[in-house]
Amino acid sequence: MPISINVLAVAILVILFLVTGVRVLREYERGVIFRLGRVSRALVGGNGPGLIILFPLVDKMVKVSLRTVAMDVPSQDVITRDNVTVKVNAIIYFRVIDSPRAILQVEDYLYATSQIAQTTLRSVLGQSQLDDILSKRDEINVALQRIIDQQTEPWGVKVSAVEIKNVDLPQEMIRAIARQAEAERERRSKIIHAEGEFQAAQKLSEAADIISRNPTTLQLRFLQTLRELASEKTSMVVLPLPLDLLTPFLKHRSDKAAE
Repeated sequence: MPISINVLAVAILVILFLVTGVRVLREYERGVIFRLGRVSRALVGGNGPGLIILFPLVDKMVKVSLRTVAMDVPSQDVITRDNVTVKVNAIIYFRVIDSPRAILQVEDYLYATSQIAQTTLRSVLGQSQLDDILSKRDEINVALQRIIDQQTEPWGVKVSAVEIKNVDLPQEMIRAIARQAEAERERRSKIIHAEGEFQAAQKLSEAADIISRNPTTLQLRFLQTLRELASEKTSMVVLPLPLDLLTPFLKHRSDKAAE
């Protein structure tokens, strides 16, 4: 009987050891082991993942995921440099590259990264004008990524990208932008029309210059006009009278007026 009790006790101890002392880390996980409250080793590189043996009541392991986290930055009220109030939200992509620092240097690296992202978003956009926020979003994204990454680097967290998702404008600002866009389209239309008139005037000037150097061209144009009029179904025909025919009469009249 005593032998069977000893065997049972050993079996129970073995089962407890396996339950409390054996851990399995997945490929994307790393563990930070605390032995009596002090960091014993960080399972990074060749030490993980896989089967991990812990000493019950002595060791405690904290798992850290190395996968990229996509975190939404809540909508922030931002006053731009030109005094326009907008609501802006974003998304931030980051991952842990140093698991011991992510556990030791900050209490909750997910919460801390979220707070840094919110404050940085308000700060950077508050120094930008509304037109820059709408048209230079890529440059602002790069600036946000660089600043947030500098803040999270001591925690072993690498920020890979920050993207502004939505910029909500007040209704009066939306109407003002619509009027501005309409005025811009009208301006471009007038410029294009003026450029067309200018090019047409240039071509007419060149044509007049060619006709003046070769009077036969004017006669050919006259015959072409008659042909076009003949093809129309109309009872009235307008014949242009060359000014050369009237020149002698005009000259004679001017001579008599001079006398």
